[in-house]
Amino acid sequence: MKREIRHRMRATLAGMAPQTQAAKSRRAREAIVHLPEFRDARVVMIYLEIPHEAAAAELALPAWQDDKTVLVPRVVPDRQRMDAVPIRSLDAGIARTCGNLREPTNGDPWPVENIDLIVAPGLAFDRRGNRLGRGGGYYDRFLALPGVRAVTCALAFAEQIVDHVPTGAHDRAMDLIVTDAEVLRFDARSTRRKQPTAG
Repeated sequence: MKREIRHRMRATLAGMAPQTQAAKSRRAREAIVHLPEFRDARVVMIYLEIPHEAAAAELALPAWQDDKTVLVPRVVPDRQRMDAVPIRSLDAGIARTCGNLREPTNGDPWPVENIDLIVAPGLAFDRRGNRLGRGGGYYDRFLALPGVRAVTCALAFAEQIVDHVPTGAHDRAMDLIVTDAEVLRFDARSTRRKQPTAG
């Protein structure tokens, strides 16, 4: 089931025009910036998007303007984990690695207990907050680390919301899902409260 959803979603995203993706990403980012969870956060972890992924990198700009610390993932493949590393530029000190990922070339891992908001990517999400990643499990393992207390917020296109995402014991649900069309919030019972996206 997960493989089928991944295959279908990759095809959907690949078929979306670049200008459409850019416009949808911009609307979703604007919605995140207006969230109290973003405004109140002092340390924000974002991701540096790959092709056909909702673009999160430019969230760094309003974060820096508000004197927030910005972190991005750096994969440690031999240990099957990723670290959150601070950056001060979207260009300097960033290199492209295997898998077409952009990662910081230096910097020490940030303590996970000192992260306020984590903006996460994914391939598909449902209206209970469940997230389907690309299959590596890096985000699920990161969010399961002892000490992680951050609010988790998925950034996605409206087309990535599906009826049901199959979950296992190690899958981590999101606290918020923000798309170009809506903001979905989830409480402890995974009920849904919906508000329209600004713009």
